Amino acid sequence: MKLNLLSCDTQRPDRRAIAQCIAEISSNINQSLSNELTDILLEGDPVDIELDDKKSSSALRTLRKLSIDYEIIE
Repeated sequence: MKLNLLSCDTQRPDRRAIAQCIAEISSNINQSLSNELTDILLEGDPVDIELDDKKSSSALRTLRKLSIDYEIIE
């Protein structure tokens, strides 16, 4: 499943928690790349990631907890 992470709506986003979430839920992103993608997301640009299908429902729940808006691409 592919997701487009659109924005983070919280006033004080927890960069570490977002980066850790991206690294855990994605199928091909390491911690270093997830840190870069977190910075891009928090600057206001959308980020595309591919989820591990086995973790998709818990991943979506985690994204909602972190106030990250997303859209399902595939």
